[in-house]
Amino acid sequence: MGHRVGVIGGDGIGPEVVAEALKVVAAAGVDLDTTTYDLGAARYLRTGEALPDAVLEELRGLDAILLGAVGSSEVPPGVLERGLLLRLRFELDLYVNLRPFTGPDDLDLAVVRENTEGPYVGEGGVLRRGTPHEVATQGSVNTRMGVERCVRYAFDLARSRPDHHLTLVHKTNVLTYAGDLWRRTVEELAPGYPEVTADYHHVDAACIHLVESPERYDVIVTDNLFGDILTDLAGAVTGGIGMAASANLNPARTGPSLFEPVHGSAPDLVGTGSANPLAAILSAAMMLGFLGEGEAATAVAEACTEVAAEGPVLATAATGDAVAARLGAAPEGPGPDGATPAGPSRPRPAGAEGKGSAKAVGAGQTGGGPAGGRRGRRGKGRRGGR
Repeated sequence: MGHRVGVIGGDGIGPEVVAEALKVVAAAGVDLDTTTYDLGAARYLRTGEALPDAVLEELRGLDAILLGAVGSSEVPPGVLERGLLLRLRFELDLYVNLRPFTGPDDLDLAVVRENTEGPYVGEGGVLRRGTPHEVATQGSVNTRMGVERCVRYAFDLARSRPDHHLTLVHKTNVLTYAGDLWRRTVEELAPGYPEVTADYHHVDAACIHLVESPERYDVIVTDNLFGDILTDLAGAVTGGIGMAASANLNPARTGPSLFEPVHGSAPDLVGTGSANPLAAILSAAMMLGFLGEGEAATAVAEACTEVAAEGPVLATAATGDAVAARLGAAPEGPGPDGATPAGPSRPRPAGAEGKGSAKAVGAGQTGGGPAGGRRGRRGKGRRGGR
């Protein structure tokens, strides 16, 4: 039997790009035992449920989850984000959000974002809503356990990479309580990683550096909110959000990890055949690395880089075909549901829902730790931030 993978096409272009990702995985020769889950806006509008308890319990038993995109203007903001995406992160303890970025001149950096705390916990409230005296509060929850396990993962990742450099990004001069916890945690763990050089940048300085000299960074570690912003910026300066892959990791492997492109549902592109599937394919490559298929992960990532380097992105299916062709396999046609096979897909069980050069930057290819990218270049002055 192949790796047990839950497939959530989701909304918008999600099903289209996930189909290409599965096509490429099949071409890479990796056997997946997939179950499709009908989760997203359509399911919510039809049933009023974002993530039924029974489906969540099924997902717990999988090896990994591959997700396309979630979001629709027909659903109020926050409903799917909290009811589906954040619930998956909290319930499956996906406490590391790992986002790798590569670009010209051998640019290669990774952002480790804490994924289950900060403002996303939902602490806060509103008084006198809709009146001139309205009061709104939104707290940021940071625990020593949550910060330490994220920072430790980042140190492990930095140690596995040639540059051995870690930068904490925060705003310690203003967020003096949470920032102090993050900074002390880095300082206290650092002696256990003598080969890693640790640094600190304020988040505003990091935004400037990511635009002007992203090569100064190797591994960035930061909190949930800052990580959300920094990773979109990093995607924009390293080839565009259409190339931005991500992994929501449970490094302890007490449950499945989730892999997804970060481009969103892009409703204006649905059905046009023009959505760029490379971020979804690269997310699938990260999934393969997590599942122990390191050679296939690297081959898929390198094939994506070759296709991207050839010029303007092809149509959605043609891009998937081009990547698959570089893996030495002729692409298969879509199945009756529009998806391309990637190994056997089991019948739905009870309760299942219908549904520069590349590096396969780590998602824990062996054991529970991260796997590193390959580097060997760093511009001078990288530690010049405030």
